[in-house]
Amino acid sequence: MTRVLITGGGGFLGSHVARALAARDDVELVVSADLRTGVARRGILDVVLDVQDADAIAPLFREHRIDTVVHLAAIVNPGRDVDREYRVDVEGSANVLAACVSAGVRRIVVSSSGAAYGYHADNPEWIDEDQPLRGNDAFPYSRHKRLVEEMLAEHRTTHPELEQVVFRIGTILGPSVRNQITALWDGRRILRIAGSDSPFVFVWVDDVADAMVRAATDGPAGVFNVAGDGRMTVPEIAARLGRRQLVLPAWALASALRIGRMLRLTEHGPEKVPFLRFRPVLANRRLKEEFGFVPTRTTREAFEEYLATHPSVGGAAGRRPAAE
Repeated sequence: MTRVLITGGGGFLGSHVARALAARDDVELVVSADLRTGVARRGILDVVLDVQDADAIAPLFREHRIDTVVHLAAIVNPGRDVDREYRVDVEGSANVLAACVSAGVRRIVVSSSGAAYGYHADNPEWIDEDQPLRGNDAFPYSRHKRLVEEMLAEHRTTHPELEQVVFRIGTILGPSVRNQITALWDGRRILRIAGSDSPFVFVWVDDVADAMVRAATDGPAGVFNVAGDGRMTVPEIAARLGRRQLVLPAWALASALRIGRMLRLTEHGPEKVPFLRFRPVLANRRLKEEFGFVPTRTTREAFEEYLATHPSVGGAAGRRPAAE
């Protein structure tokens, strides 16, 4: 019987994972640890935990005899407070890892991101888990994911008794998701960088949660990309939404973002151009063949379900394919 603690258990993904774990007969306890307790959920114990508080984590693990940790606590939508993002994402992960070792936790499941590979012009068409993690120092979220993965790799050598399952996740879509990716689809025209189709890989939130549950219970250890089959380019997304594209040269967009941030019209700067232009496209073969999990929705099907649950985004296109 597994006793699981989820950091960030009250968040968008964490709440899905907590409910799915609580429904299993082979899970004895599910502890949802977050900055504040939420609405009471059957079979889930809510506790307050800040991963920045290094001294509080190991005692909590010991108190509840935790053998498996699902580490999801992170700042998903980056803003201007880069120092806080670093403290939560990087130092918080270091604190959780140290507490796992100190308290004798058996396994840790970590939500990493395809962003750890980085947004680079020479990214291969499909990225598998053997590709180096280069991140982007100018893009804090990407840099932080790379730093956390470097920490994890070091712990696999120095503390092999702590099993690791690391998921490098594509863009998660779900019925309530709103983030910097979905914001790209809110305007009357869809932004595209000239000369780049900027493919996306999507995965539905329930598929990510189910993969996390397998990782926390009976799945093998390892590092796996998590994404639905296939990909969607910006032109394909624009056509599906029945909208025109706003095609800009990379230099023009970079200049506009630089000026906009100087005038405090946007928090985004020119470093976002590679983010839009050179997206890592995740291959999921190892997830299916080695980890033994097949997402129920392809990239395109996850996008369709997103439109079905966000009718204001798709409008008429959210109900039927746009005419060719």
